Amino acid sequence: MADLVVELYGVQVGTLVGTWRTFDFVSAPDAVDVFGIDSPILSVAIPLAAVPTRARKDRRQNFFRELLPEGRMLTRMAQEAALAEQDVIGLLRTYGRDVAGALQIWDPDAPGEPKQPGLEPLTTAGVADMLTNVQNNPLGNKPTGGKTSLAGVQDKIVLVRTSESWNRAIDGYPSTHILKPESRDYPTTIYDEEYGSRFARAAGLSAFQTWIEDFDSIPALVIERYDRSPDTPHGRIHQEDFNQALGASGNHKYQKHGGRVSLARIAGILSAIGDPDSLNRLLRMTVLSAAVGNLDMHAKNVSLLHRPDGSMTLAPAYDLVPQAHQPNDQEMALAVDQEYRHQAITRAHLVAEGRAWGLSDAERIVDDTLATVLDTATAETPHPKAHPSLASDITQFTSNLIAGFAAGDPHPPTDRIVATNRRDA
Repeated sequence: MADLVVELYGVQVGTLVGTWRTFDFVSAPDAVDVFGIDSPILSVAIPLAAVPTRARKDRRQNFFRELLPEGRMLTRMAQEAALAEQDVIGLLRTYGRDVAGALQIWDPDAPGEPKQPGLEPLTTAGVADMLTNVQNNPLGNKPTGGKTSLAGVQDKIVLVRTSESWNRAIDGYPSTHILKPESRDYPTTIYDEEYGSRFARAAGLSAFQTWIEDFDSIPALVIERYDRSPDTPHGRIHQEDFNQALGASGNHKYQKHGGRVSLARIAGILSAIGDPDSLNRLLRMTVLSAAVGNLDMHAKNVSLLHRPDGSMTLAPAYDLVPQAHQPNDQEMALAVDQEYRHQAITRAHLVAEGRAWGLSDAERIVDDTLATVLDTATAETPHPKAHPSLASDITQFTSNLIAGFAAGDPHPPTDRIVATNRRDA
């Protein structure tokens, strides 16, 4: 089989050569001419090289491996393609036409290549069937013609929404929306995530839409993809998550599992690209996660956007799910000022974390974000199927932080303040 073409913004930036055990990425000379020598347009971890090198091959392999999903979704996609889960090259050959970001990966020797992307209209019942039987067509891929891969563990399908209908993406058509069905194990999760997305928009950390929609009585969380745009080549905006940027893989997205990722290391990359607004937004994202109980702000849930002109910026906040009520270890995926325990995080931890990145106005950013969260919790009512104590939990976490107490302090701040005043009298 031929080497795989790696295309970005209509330019072949390189090829994937070798087998899944030995593969490597080799930059294309034309890409270096277009984007420049050592351009990070593909990834800050693997800049485009004029001359192939053996150094940092592991980083190059890791970048492409991290385009694939995790867990049972990866297992299902591998089974569907009759491939081993470790066969990164085979899986990208099959599913690499529509991945997170703007890359398109394909085999030039495959019959019918280059493909003509298309749409297959779906009825409401058809979408409902896909949501109910995610295991049959992982990510919604059609057995023939489905070319989509998306990182993550959670069950989901990806579709294209037009003014006329919902559609399957065929042969690499850019999918526009992610749909998540109810979880049998955690039935409130999609409703909790929908509520969390409102806080992200209120804090100015995202602009894409999310909503709950019923498909023939089958509910789903619908998420507009922020890495899709009609104003860019092929309708895509390139991104890389911070597992890719920092050379971490799989569960190393959690700071305790390998130590390659941390808020400080993410902030270091944002500082290096010279985008102070991104640092500001990273701190607001961290404050928001602590305030709503989003414990899963790991390195794959924080990403960089790479614009066609080569500039970079922090991607919008996504997968922001209040989950402190769920059975878990109650730890943040990334420590805040060396504190992992969500219930122990204070305003002082948040301010100290931001200051450690060089943000002189960290205190203002923290306070403004907490005020926004509290205002939003007061004004917004969760979906009826969300966790019953969701709004009150967020209100308590945020009020505690504003008052200088730990997020998980069981005593309302007003009670503590009154008690303190009495002792001082």
